[in-house]
Amino acid sequence: MAVNRSVPTDSALPHIAYPNVAEAVAWLVRVFGFIEHYRYGGNGEVSGAQIYLGNSYIMIHSKPGQPTPAQLGYGTQSLTIFVDDVDKHFATAKAEGARIVEEVHETIYGERQYGAEDFAGHHWLFSRHARDTAPEEWGAIVAKSPF
Repeated sequence: MAVNRSVPTDSALPHIAYPNVAEAVAWLVRVFGFIEHYRYGGNGEVSGAQIYLGNSYIMIHSKPGQPTPAQLGYGTQSLTIFVDDVDKHFATAKAEGARIVEEVHETIYGERQYGAEDFAGHHWLFSRHARDTAPEEWGAIVAKSPF
C-alpha cells in the first residue's frame, strides 16, 4: 500500500458493540468483506469476536442494553478501514445492502474513499492512499510530525 503522510495506518484496535455479535459478524463478513479471526463466549452464546480486513483488526462485542447508533438516531464514531481496491469494495458493499453515505471520491488529503453505514448504524470509511500529501499542503497545521 502507498504511503500518505496525512493518514497513518495500523495504529488502533477499535472495539464496537452490537446487540448480537454473531449477526454482526455475519453481516460484516458478507457486506464489507471482513474475515472472522475468532469468536468467544459461553453457554452457546457468542459474546465477542475479532474480525479483520487487510491489516485492520476490530473487536466485536455485545453490551446488553446499549443502544446502537441507528437506535439513537446519530453516530458516535467512524472507523476507517484500508482496502486495496476501493471501487470494487464499494460495488460489493452497495450490492449487498450497505447504506452508502459518501460516494467514492478523492479527499483533499490524498485518500480515495467512500462512506457507508452498517445495519446497526455504525459509520465506516473504506479508503486507500491515492497520493502522498503532506498535511501542510491541504491547510493543516502540524504540531509534531511522526514522519
